[in-house]
Amino acid sequence: MQLELYIHIPFCVRKCGYCDFLSAPAPSQVQERYIRALLQEIKGRGPKTEDCEVVSVFFGGGTPSAVRAEWIAELMEEIRRSYTLSPEAEVTVECNPGTLDRHKLSCYRQAGVNRLSIGLQSADDGELARLGRIHTYGQFLESFRLAREAGFTNLNVDLMSALPGQSLTSYEETLRKVLALGPEHISAYSLIVEEGTPFASLAEQGRLDLPSEEEERRMYERTRELLGEKGYRRYEISNYALPGRECVHNRGYWIRRAYLGFGIGAASLWKEVRFRNTSDLETYIARPLECREEIQVLSTEEQMEEFLFLGLRLTEGIADGDFRRKFHKSLSEVYGGVIRRNIRDGLLSWEGERLRLTDRGVDVSNYVMAQFLF
Repeated sequence: MQLELYIHIPFCVRKCGYCDFLSAPAPSQVQERYIRALLQEIKGRGPKTEDCEVVSVFFGGGTPSAVRAEWIAELMEEIRRSYTLSPEAEVTVECNPGTLDRHKLSCYRQAGVNRLSIGLQSADDGELARLGRIHTYGQFLESFRLAREAGFTNLNVDLMSALPGQSLTSYEETLRKVLALGPEHISAYSLIVEEGTPFASLAEQGRLDLPSEEEERRMYERTRELLGEKGYRRYEISNYALPGRECVHNRGYWIRRAYLGFGIGAASLWKEVRFRNTSDLETYIARPLECREEIQVLSTEEQMEEFLFLGLRLTEGIADGDFRRKFHKSLSEVYGGVIRRNIRDGLLSWEGERLRLTDRGVDVSNYVMAQFLF
């Protein structure tokens, strides 16, 4: 059985105004205590996965590149001891410009990291400042250059649109600058103002200068157009890649590959059970192997729901044969009415045995997917 591992590094240099992730700055002593707890959890979960091959490892956050690179290497050593790591496994570290240097990149390479995901968000320094990012576009360029010099041949760049004060022109300029660098993968998301963030407070006060819905829509369209012209294929609603460079780890989530999450707040899907670790840092550090919460044994109906609303995020859609093998029924037997209605409305289509969202369906994907909930 194939397995993915996610390691949550919850530390960052400074919290951004839009961020609702489980992350915060912390002194090095706290970071080291947390790393020791992570090592315990990674080791302690290993024996239950003896029949699994790990095909991807993802260090997310927070900002994993904000902590000592030697700790990332130490975590990778424990993963190799405790799990069967595929020789071709994709190993990704999320990075922020301004936190990378030659030493860290060399350490990552020696530890077996073969993919970096660099959080640019925008190539406009004014937009970056309004987001609360710690870096400039120039620092991103330096980080990108250093990564290439260190030998990384699989780089993702994270971008955001519909930012405060952003125009279609400035967003297009960001796209063009990134495309000129030729990263293998680009993740492009629209800003979502999440409850409880400083941005949410500014929005309530009418002090968040966001683009109009029409401008946001045009940014979305231009992402697809400009990236498509340069050979990037959209394989998932918000992710584009050059041929053969799709993210193994992210794709695993959409096809419901088993995964284990380590660290505070980390989620897992293991043998059709979903669970999550505590979000309390001190509780986790004290009991990393006894901190699971929100344990949910998925019913057959819930598994079917997930198969549809996760799988339809992929532009290739979902295969009726895969559904039959897992649930011993066809898609039409279970969801015939919903499928026919959405095909009639131009939101879904059959291509051979695969059911997929149309371009119009992608635009209203949440509406379509909600219809597959029992």
